[in-house]
Amino acid sequence: MSQDTSDKKFVTLTDHATGKSYDLPVLSGTVGPDVIDIRRLYADTGYFTYDPGFTSTGSCDSAITYIDGDEGVLLHRGYSIEDLAENSSFMEVCYLLLNGELPNADQKKEFEHTVTYHSMLHEQMMNFYRGFRRDAHPMAIMVGVVGALSSFYHDSTDVNDPHQRMVASYRMIAKMPTIAAMAYKYSIGQPFVYPKNELSYAANFLNMTFSVPAEEYKISPAVERAMDRIFILHADHEQNASTSTVRIAGSSGANPFACIAAGISSLWGPAHGGANEAVLNMLNQIGHKDNIPEFIARAKDKNDPFRLMGFGHRVYKNTDPRAGVLKQSCHEVLEELGVDDPLLELAMELEKIALEDEYFVQRKLFPNVDFYSGIILKAIGFPTSMFTVLFALARTVGWVAQWNEMITDPNQKIGRPRQLFKGHDRRAFVECKDR
Repeated sequence: MSQDTSDKKFVTLTDHATGKSYDLPVLSGTVGPDVIDIRRLYADTGYFTYDPGFTSTGSCDSAITYIDGDEGVLLHRGYSIEDLAENSSFMEVCYLLLNGELPNADQKKEFEHTVTYHSMLHEQMMNFYRGFRRDAHPMAIMVGVVGALSSFYHDSTDVNDPHQRMVASYRMIAKMPTIAAMAYKYSIGQPFVYPKNELSYAANFLNMTFSVPAEEYKISPAVERAMDRIFILHADHEQNASTSTVRIAGSSGANPFACIAAGISSLWGPAHGGANEAVLNMLNQIGHKDNIPEFIARAKDKNDPFRLMGFGHRVYKNTDPRAGVLKQSCHEVLEELGVDDPLLELAMELEKIALEDEYFVQRKLFPNVDFYSGIILKAIGFPTSMFTVLFALARTVGWVAQWNEMITDPNQKIGRPRQLFKGHDRRAFVECKDR
């Protein structure tokens, strides 16, 4: 039962085995559901809670990102993702996530200058790349290189120094496109391309990824804008698996580069960052537009393991607010590039059919951000092995912002989940001859 005493709320927990009752404080955020404060639960009752996956547990308080999955809402520092994607740039969103407010003209200019002039890597890191096998997955390279940054930049690893934390944050945001592009170049045997300070963040990444020294690379405005939007839409997403990993690693006092490398490792999992790659795999499985009705029927069959990847979302029970923004960019990119790819034509036809099918409409299984981002990235020319790398590139600012918030939280403690032990109780050791 819940009770309200003056301005304080409590939930009363009764242990029927002992007849004792305990008042647990209820905490309220700015928006969203209230939470029950169980920090003294074990000390007062002798019980832990059991919550696999922490799906009903608030691990921290945060002022960065708010999600209302039932209503399809995603807010960064109070601004809707739709407004940010339509009216701002990724650099502005980075500043917002890190500092809590959008930058004015002078702040924006200074921030962009700082990030731009931190984009080069230490030249000795080129030798580090060459230590990987040619066929290494780009995400494997990302994990290794980002973790190794701490061995090159000793002046920004003291987590207790606010200035060093700021320098480390800016460095990671600035260097991640360079690291990602070089991972791609290494995997295909092309020479590394250095950053160009006159280009925007998104354009610089595209140039480092696709240009070659032998000829000029022309960047399409629609592609540049779509890339910037993809970065914005993936910048942060509350306490997801990789962000929680960064916070857990950071709670031990680990250096920031190690924490972000841990986040990249978590993101690499197919249940987390590989969803847009799964969309392309699904489209390859369908093969042709003529096969869509068969696979639509299979998706509706509860006894068939086939599922439409890129439709619906675990968090968003209505619509994914990021999908509408990216849908527009998706069609702009396909139109401007004039890509003649049967797989992309298949994707557009599948989108049309699914949006009109009553089965999917009733269940709110609409195309999500992964559906459209996968199509855009393929149209631009990225191999599927780079999809999660781009996710990590964009999400770095969210990880950094969450890490900074955690470090400065006076209530922060080292992460230490409990367990429900189901193994053997204490037992006697038996000599080998008697076993």
